[in-house]
Formats: sequence, structure tokens, C-alpha cells
Amino acid sequence: MFTQSVLTNTNLSLPLFIQGKVRDTYDLGNQLLIVATDRISAFDVVLSPGIPDKGRVLNQLSAFWFEKTGHLMPNHLIEVVDDVRTLDSYLGKSSSGYPSYLAGRSMIVKKVERIPVECVVRGYLSGSAWTEYQESGTVSGAPLPKSLLESQEFPQPMFTPTTKAKSGHDLPMSIDDITRQIGKALAEKIREKSLAIYSYAREYARKRDIIIADTKMEFGLDNGELILIDELLTPDSSRFWDARHYKVGQSQPSYDKQPVRGWLVQSGWNKEPPPPPLPPEVIETTARRYREAYERLTGKKLG
Repeated sequence: MFTQSVLTNTNLSLPLFIQGKVRDTYDLGNQLLIVATDRISAFDVVLSPGIPDKGRVLNQLSAFWFEKTGHLMPNHLIEVVDDVRTLDSYLGKSSSGYPSYLAGRSMIVKKVERIPVECVVRGYLSGSAWTEYQESGTVSGAPLPKSLLESQEFPQPMFTPTTKAKSGHDLPMSIDDITRQIGKALAEKIREKSLAIYSYAREYARKRDIIIADTKMEFGLDNGELILIDELLTPDSSRFWDARHYKVGQSQPSYDKQPVRGWLVQSGWNKEPPPPPLPPEVIETTARRYREAYERLTGKKLG
């Protein structure tokens, strides 16, 4: 059973800062209000209907990791909206007219300058990295030893950044590409911090029988200071595996929208809008995976 109905549209009476595939971000002046909806996308298309409680998982798990990694890197989180009245001090007026669904699925964050780089860290050979390795023996253009197996752990995590595309697919970047954009010192710091955060989170999750195979994170500049922004270590931005069932040499079930992607492929959909509606059993299975990821990592029930 799920605690809330599906939220796919927010339409708040606030200036819209940006709308992504999943999150709606509103401008509060010096801060931003990020609302995580239950929208779900696959193959760059937003699907219908949404996944119950998905946005609450993304919001609360990000908040968990922002707190957990605060000793490694500052971040943009100011306050999680646990009660809609939290907004009063930011809006300068009563929030009584704002919907109760904001509680648990939104956060107040700093408004900063976004660095247009997807900072991907991979600890295992999977997904697009496995595809590239099969074709060319490389990952993000870097040669790897021969005879590696699917889902095999790398000796050391790999930093494989990509562009942050506004539409279409992200493209691989090298550390030299990032250096040309933002300078050597900042590029090296992004690489160092990405690897440190991934390594810390991977060790933490492994004690809870979850493998973080890979993840992506984003950074921004807060008055010149590098900080983490957007989301952090969620099923939408990471590949989580159940360590109890991990087997090298095959693909692994993951705590994300894998059931959705699998069903879409089997449906014969041509990956062009409009997508077919998701059946109830796929929605329920996917919602359960998101919730389980949250509960296993945090040790808490979804609030």
C-alpha cells in the first residue's frame, strides 16, 4: 500500500525556475524550492502514469545523503520541507494556500551557479560502460584490460564525466574538456570530490547489502565555493544492486526503473512519443523497488 496518490504536476503559484523530467523548481528569490514529483522517464521520454511515492523517495534519500556526506563536501540543502508551514519564512507570507503534498517531497536549497558537467563515477562494469567495453575495450575512451566480465568490479573507481545536455543524450567528457571549461584547479577538485563521495557512500551501502555500481552527481559554485547540488545517490542517479544476489558475468537486478525499461522494450514501443501507458503491475513493482532502496539505505520507513 502506498501513502499518497501519484503527483505528476505541481502548478504552484510561484515563479517557475526550471522544470525537469522529474523535478519542478520554483524561484523564491535568494533560494529555490525543488519539488520531486512522481514522474518517471525512460529513453528520454516522460511516461504515464507516474510511480507512487517516487518523488518522496528521491527527496528524502537525497536529504539523507547530503547530511551523511556533509563532512566531505558542502551542499545546497538549506531545509527539507517536512511541514508546508516551513515555507512561511521563505515566502514572506502565509503558506496556508499551498498544497500539503509539498511536505516530504520538497526542499529549500541555495540558488547557485550550476557547473554544466554530469560527474559520473563507476565502480563496476555495467550499463553503457559495458556496451562500450564490448565494442572497443574502453570505458569513456580509457583502455581497460581484456577479458573483463559484465558487472565486474574495477580495481579502482573510474571518473567518467559527461556533458549536461538540455536535450538528447549526454556526451563523454575528459578531464581536459572540463579543465578548458572551468580551469584546472576546479576540474581536479570536482574529480577528487566525486570519487571521495562515491567511495564513502559505496562503503556505507555495502554494510547494508547494497552495491552502488555507479552514480552521477552535480556541482555548483556558491559565491565561488564548490558545493554539491541537485540530487545525490538516489535510484534515479545511481545503479543500486542487492549484494546478496550479486554475480559477476551477468546483468544485475537494480533498485530503479529497470522494470519500466524492460517492459517498454518488450512492448515493441519505438521510443518515440507518445509512449504506451504503464500497466499496474509494472508501476507497483517499480514503486516497491524505490521504497526498498530508501528503507535499506536509511534504516527508516518512508515518512
